Amino acid sequence: MLGGQVIIADLHIHSRFSRATSKQLDINNLEKYARIKGIGLLGTGDFTHPVWIEELKKELVDDGSGILRTKTGFPFMLSGEISLMYSQGGKGRKVHLVLLAKGFDVVQQINEYLLTKGRTDYDGRPIFGISGVEFLENIKQIDDKIEVIPAHVWTPWFGLFGSMSGFDSVEECFQDKAKHIYALETGLSSDPPMNWRLSALDSYSLVSFSDLHSFWPWRLGREATLFDVKLEYDNVIRALRTKKGLEGTVEVDPGYGKYHFDGHRACDVCLEPKETARLKGVCPKCGKSLTIGVLNRVESLADRAAGFRPEGAKDFYTLLPLTEILSALIGSPLASKKTWKAYYDIVNAVGSEYDVLMRASEEELMKLAEPRIVKAIIRNRHGNIEVDPGYDGEYGKPVLSEKETKEKIKPKHVQLGLDDF
Repeated sequence: MLGGQVIIADLHIHSRFSRATSKQLDINNLEKYARIKGIGLLGTGDFTHPVWIEELKKELVDDGSGILRTKTGFPFMLSGEISLMYSQGGKGRKVHLVLLAKGFDVVQQINEYLLTKGRTDYDGRPIFGISGVEFLENIKQIDDKIEVIPAHVWTPWFGLFGSMSGFDSVEECFQDKAKHIYALETGLSSDPPMNWRLSALDSYSLVSFSDLHSFWPWRLGREATLFDVKLEYDNVIRALRTKKGLEGTVEVDPGYGKYHFDGHRACDVCLEPKETARLKGVCPKCGKSLTIGVLNRVESLADRAAGFRPEGAKDFYTLLPLTEILSALIGSPLASKKTWKAYYDIVNAVGSEYDVLMRASEEELMKLAEPRIVKAIIRNRHGNIEVDPGYDGEYGKPVLSEKETKEKIKPKHVQLGLDDF
């Protein structure tokens, strides 16, 4: 049973200083839409960028616990992401890491170290030609409370287990420094049951965050991690390292992620792993290599059958963003005035998007929206909305129709009870 202190946290985000991000990504917009979404703790993102970190120092004040707050009291935790690109074992590697730090002084030391290895001013997620082993060894000499979390571990190009440049285990990547890795970010294209199929991952905390590049509510908090702790930096880190106080995650359907299935986007080819095997990994239209997705990669490394649940595994919600549901049913783009109006009509009346998705009763929602929308929200609450899988960088798409919203709800798996929030 989750207590009143439960925090919905999104700790992997980006600022406007990262590539392909909204130019309006600033603290004010992040706070505004985090409150609308129902997020209770945000990472700052991009603390390695010299301009962004100076902006953070002006906008945020450390409350003494390692949590930074805006003038109105909204909490942030210093976070960043780096890209390591190097060779190991005769193969080029590309691994993204999320970093959490307790204060500006620690961040300054991290950045001073990184500046000995390259530049940090050209991108909010800078690239360094150092190995995971070397990075961990040096970063832990700065402060043991710095948390290093391998990001979106299954994505093909930049995940720890990625099919294109990754490793087969945490130990292969970090070797004797693997003891410093406590949590793994599963990414949009995988969910806990997929990760439960690898016994080697049982000891790690599975976390989920949005990796947002814009502050809109269909990006911010689309995935999140649930903490039942007093909001202090040390408590969050302790929960990540011990799993005590880590209550679970909010996940999108893994099919919604951009790399769930195999495929070749240029040829509009999307394939299940068995079809990829039959085609020997070659696109049937152009003959080029397919991008091997997350599901296929999990299958190749799994030592358990699908459906296995380890003892002590954390629960999770499977939820698509409310805007995705409204857009699909209304037949209007995500950012259209029509979709925004429908969104705010419901959210403003209930409190936040997460209140709509997880707390509001069906009877309450019926007073705010037409029945087909309410039925879809309830189906979403049970993880029962079909998704055409994403592949090769293409997001998956929810499949909704008026007929489908009338179908009987059949939960796919045991999730957190609605009374637990």
